[in-house]
Amino acid sequence: MSKYQIAVVVGSLRKDSFNHQMANAIVKLAPSDFSFKQLQISDLPLYNQDDDANPSPPVKRLKAEILASQGLLFLTPEYNRSIPGVLKNAIDQASRPYGQSAWAGKPAGVLGVSVGAIGTAIAQQHLRNILAYLDVPTLGQPEAFIQAKEGLFDQDGNIGAGSQKFLQAWMDQYVAWVKKHAA
Repeated sequence: MSKYQIAVVVGSLRKDSFNHQMANAIVKLAPSDFSFKQLQISDLPLYNQDDDANPSPPVKRLKAEILASQGLLFLTPEYNRSIPGVLKNAIDQASRPYGQSAWAGKPAGVLGVSVGAIGTAIAQQHLRNILAYLDVPTLGQPEAFIQAKEGLFDQDGNIGAGSQKFLQAWMDQYVAWVKKHAA
């Protein structure tokens, strides 16, 4: 069993999303004592405070998987200069009721891929603001604003040669961050 279980939250529901591809590819750059589990967020109901006392089974599952992890990895697209609603809903669901957040204290890394030249820079900043409020220590440097373009992934779905060195350095920093902050 891996020493560090990382909960991966991809803020896109699209089957062939760039962020799902990145989630599958970047984890291959991690050391063997890290394992990664993509969390399902597509079946979560919309957050409603009336449900706090009796959360649905998908919400209970999400919170349990987060609590069982030693770290978090978020991959967010950028929708209308912010994070997608489905990602915000997952964050809200696992942070409630107030004072019972599953996210608190879990070290996190934030990535995102977009066709735009600045990648997901604005969405990442919005996500970092939310995570700061939720007491999630988030890796600040290096930032990774990744543009989806030819060669980002190779034919086998791995990180392409042109991005390999940069994303390996990002993963190395993320691993050190998790080891520093994980309880």
